[in-house]
Amino acid sequence: MNKLIRLGLIAAASLVLIPGTANATPSTGVTAKLISQRTIGDQDYILREITIAPGGSTGWHYHDGTLYGVVRKGTLSHFGSTCESDGVYQAGQIIVEPSGSDEVHIGQNRGDKPIVLEVLYVLPHGAPLSVDAPNPGCDFE
Repeated sequence: MNKLIRLGLIAAASLVLIPGTANATPSTGVTAKLISQRTIGDQDYILREITIAPGGSTGWHYHDGTLYGVVRKGTLSHFGSTCESDGVYQAGQIIVEPSGSDEVHIGQNRGDKPIVLEVLYVLPHGAPLSVDAPNPGCDFE
């Protein structure tokens, strides 16, 4: 009986903790490695190395805090919810992603080599790294 209750709790928790993706656009070809994480006051500071494979995409999403990134390798194509490019970032260039649900965006690797980014997330304590969002009507994912 305890195993059955435990299994039920795990299933219920997974429904709460795993966001639905029915209308979201999932990332493809993206891997990340945690470099450092620290909480100061009510802010989380999380430094990650993110790799986007050729043809990969972050999927449409937004952040509850500001992100500061530097492209280490490759070329990142970045688009906002207007479907227009809001930047093409080469190795050595910096990208800043503002916070808020009105800042839906996608990052893509349209090249033939992996993109490597170092990204500092400055988020409210406990906020998710990103929030999936539906495609805002663009003819690409």
